[in-house]
Parts: sequence; C-alpha cells; structure tokens
Amino acid sequence: MAGIDTAPFRQALEEERARIAHALENLHRENPGSLEDESQEMPLDNHPAEMATVTVDREIDSSLEEHEEHVLAEIDAALARIDAGSYGICVTCAAEIGEERLQARPSTAQCIDCRRRDERG
Repeated sequence: MAGIDTAPFRQALEEERARIAHALENLHRENPGSLEDESQEMPLDNHPAEMATVTVDREIDSSLEEHEEHVLAEIDAALARIDAGSYGICVTCAAEIGEERLQARPSTAQCIDCRRRDERG
C-alpha cells in the first residue's frame, strides 16, 4: 500500500497475537485432557446433569479455542503480508484497503466491498 506506515499495524497485530496466544495457553492449562479423560475421573454415582455441565463447558472451551486459533491464523497472514509488502491490498480485488478499515481490523485481508459481497453469499 503506497504511503502507509505499516509499523503501527505490525505492533497492533503482534500485541493481539501475544494476547491470544496467552489466552490459548490458559485454556490448555485449565483443560489439559479430553472430555473422555474428565468423565472417567468423575465418581460412578455421578448425576447426568453434572456430566452435561462438564460437556457444555468443554464445548464452550473448544469453540473458544477454535475461534482463537482462527484469529491467530488471520494475524499471522496479515504479518506475512506486511513482510511481503502486500499489506493493505485486498486479496480479492487488489484494491487498496481503506486505512480506517485497517485501523478497525488490522488483520483484514479484504476491502469492505469484497467483504460485504462475501457475507451476502
């Protein structure tokens, strides 16, 4: 992108990456085993509602982990675009991405028009 200073975007992306990586570490530390491992550790007289609670908690954690890993991948891709000199260029139409959009979402790979088209279907 001509004339844009990518340093603040790199810094924002790296800070967000560190925050997400830390959150993922916490999730892994809090839930080191599988749902099966946890259910085997529960007493045999366990009430079905307790197992359901454990299952829901694990599904929530799994969804959070999946989302955070997706965001990390977007951040890594944005950092790679900065390194390659293509940051701020829409990967769909090759138009410049508006600086306001980059400020709002530094990991974005698409201009607002292409993103809206993709969301519509």
